[in-house]
Amino acid sequence: MTISKLLTAYKERIPNPEAPAERVSFGTSGHRGTALNNSFNEQHLMAITQAVVEWRAGQGINGPLYVGKDTHALSAPAMDTVLQVLAGNGVCTRIDAEGGFTPTPLVSHAILVHNLGGSGELADGLIITPSHNPPEDGGIKYNTPDGGPANTDATGWIESRANKLLAAGLVGVKTSPRRMAINDAERWDYVGQYVQALGDVVDMPAIAASGLKIGVDPMGGSALAVWEAIAFQYGLNLEVVNRSQDPEFAFMPPDHDGKIRMDCSSTAAMANLLNIKDRFDLAFGNDPDADRHGIVDAAGLMNPNHYLAVCIDYLIRNRPQWKPELKIGKTLVSSSMIDRVVDGLGRELYEVPVGFKWFVEGLHQGTLAFGGEESAGASFLTMAGTPWSTDKDGIILCLLAAEILAKTGKLPSQYYQTLTETYGAPVYQRKDFPATSEQKQKLKALTANDVPFTEIAGDPVNGCFTEAPGNGAAIGGVKVTTANGWFAVRPSGTEDLVKVYGESFVGEAFLQAMIKHALRLTA
Repeated sequence: MTISKLLTAYKERIPNPEAPAERVSFGTSGHRGTALNNSFNEQHLMAITQAVVEWRAGQGINGPLYVGKDTHALSAPAMDTVLQVLAGNGVCTRIDAEGGFTPTPLVSHAILVHNLGGSGELADGLIITPSHNPPEDGGIKYNTPDGGPANTDATGWIESRANKLLAAGLVGVKTSPRRMAINDAERWDYVGQYVQALGDVVDMPAIAASGLKIGVDPMGGSALAVWEAIAFQYGLNLEVVNRSQDPEFAFMPPDHDGKIRMDCSSTAAMANLLNIKDRFDLAFGNDPDADRHGIVDAAGLMNPNHYLAVCIDYLIRNRPQWKPELKIGKTLVSSSMIDRVVDGLGRELYEVPVGFKWFVEGLHQGTLAFGGEESAGASFLTMAGTPWSTDKDGIILCLLAAEILAKTGKLPSQYYQTLTETYGAPVYQRKDFPATSEQKQKLKALTANDVPFTEIAGDPVNGCFTEAPGNGAAIGGVKVTTANGWFAVRPSGTEDLVKVYGESFVGEAFLQAMIKHALRLTA
């Protein structure tokens, strides 16, 4: 891939609205694609933005629209397109004060701060990012006035309207000249507002007083300016080990499948930081829009499931202002270690399908203390029990690891080991396989009747469901449970992949039996 070829394709290629792969499609995290195969081009962004304008108008949302972007090559031209359509529709738009990059959690936090201010004008946001996806990809997601990813009602309407605009040759899309649109956008100090308030959600004085030596790799992403500001504001002993923001991400080691992917939960993608981990007490990684976290200590890169369990146990024990009726949210493919920890704490579990949007309402209304998913995305309430970010926040999850070490003396990996002494030590695996659109649709349509077995390695199946226990929403696949483990099969919402998950509390052999049975459903 060359950047010039990618940018030319963004401007010049025209998507075919009759081809399913070239239409607007909102998965678990907005619309994603690449200009090189006509799935993320200027016309897509024009149609999506116009649809968002019309949606927000229909919902009575008339305040500012906060817009952020990450460091992917397609994010800059996409930002120009978005601003042109917003300006053409007379929408008040707020962008980074320095013309730089804005992580997802900073947009979510800004929306919440504005709407809690009581001005009467509701704000929402757009974030231009394909998250951890390869360098040639682009993405855009819409966050509603509750600060989080839009629900399926909103995304379904926006997707439908955007595709109608594409089919109509963009008739009905209003634009303003690029230079005028950029000049009209209001500059906003996202970084300053967010960093100044961090003490509301994490014990920053304890981290500063500890003197912990911390390493951070933003992985070429938008969190660079944030981490630099955090280090300065709080006087932390923090070193940013990679300040490069190369849109080709040439500094990245290949992921497990040979692709460049800025996945901070992957040991392959995090190799640069793992190679120097012994220089630090703790080290952190974030993906390009900083909605994911990677935690590295002396034991290596922490399994995201293990870290979620640690966070939940620590937070419930160290946030005395949190009400005991607050629930703990997890996705149904996250570790059952979380179920055991939550039960041991005497709290209620809230299990939902994959997608952080299912946690938004609970975090916003203050009925969920914590929401997390196995792909290293999570957020939690402030110390006072109020919303902080209703989208994933990889920055506060990293800082929480430092708080845990500063206040307990335990590395996150050591803390997890203490949990296994009480709750057992599960083994967990996720495998991804290429899948066609037809295969993905078939998997989405699976029912309990499609599961042709009643036991796994002698362990009776005690549950088989296609809806999440917490909210009854369809999981887009199937989950099968036994007394000693579980597996789940579902198509990816963002890539042409099928995902197979399995977990065993009785060792590796049973895990592989789980995976083997799961694969039978993908044939």
